[in-house]
Amino acid sequence: MQENQFDPQILDKIHLLQEKFKASGQDMLSYLEGLLYADYLTYWEYINLDVLLSLQQPKTSFKDEKIFIIYHQITELYFKLIISEMEQIADHKPLSQEFFKQRLERILMYLDHLISSFAMMWKGMEREQFLKFRMSLLPSSGFQSAQYREIELMATDAFQLIALSRREEFDYHSPSDDIFEHLYWQQGAIELATGEKTLTLKNFELKYGKKLKELIENYRRKNLWQRYMEIEKPEEELTELMKQLDLKANVFWPLAHYKSAVRYLQRDPVDIAATGGTNWQKYLPPRFQKVIFFPELWTENEKEEWGKGWVVKEIFGED
Repeated sequence: MQENQFDPQILDKIHLLQEKFKASGQDMLSYLEGLLYADYLTYWEYINLDVLLSLQQPKTSFKDEKIFIIYHQITELYFKLIISEMEQIADHKPLSQEFFKQRLERILMYLDHLISSFAMMWKGMEREQFLKFRMSLLPSSGFQSAQYREIELMATDAFQLIALSRREEFDYHSPSDDIFEHLYWQQGAIELATGEKTLTLKNFELKYGKKLKELIENYRRKNLWQRYMEIEKPEEELTELMKQLDLKANVFWPLAHYKSAVRYLQRDPVDIAATGGTNWQKYLPPRFQKVIFFPELWTENEKEEWGKGWVVKEIFGED
């Protein structure tokens, strides 16, 4: 068969493939032969469906524990998507406002899904089952989600995440190790009775401490706030997207978590400690920690009232 009998588009692609493989020192014919014998890709193979569906391994016989596991796995996948978008913003050069906005819009979309998905927790499980199977999970805790800590450290200057009582002692130039030891969430895993670090926190630091300290340093100059500061004249739309990220990550998301914890873990007048001994009552509500990624974008009154309106409406049902 002569070459001119082939579809011109096929010939064009063959010539492009030949150039590609030649440039990398590869033999195109070998790759074509491999393609000839390869099986067609299937959906279940591509997404590793069998492996994915085998990852739910409950520790008890309570049926609703599977809901608990799947929900947290879904959450971690959304965190991974958010991190991917933040990495693109951090490394994109030159960074246009349009690119910045598009990635922020994606992040906000993922956060919206996360916030609304918490209904799976407070509507989707029987309280009686949860209060029983949760005791088999000790000392693990959702507190140990390293990906969410990565999101925080990639969003803002790390000193903004220092525990509120000591935040003024640190600044942009503070050493990473010092910052890490005083991050606000460390206070959420202190033993209520002794004031010592819980096993939950010790295990978390052992596995992720080094990585998170390196992340503090690596993102010191390219976190979202630093990249926003590079924009000479930020558009109002970009600024509003930054503020929406701040609210969704630091008010709506923790309070959705808090709403679930109140439903399952609060008994009047005695509160039930969370798995791992984390102090959820003082750790989750935004008004205690006042974690704000971009404080420069908010008024003093807005910072003072941080999260208050949402708590009044969603937790206490008041307008």
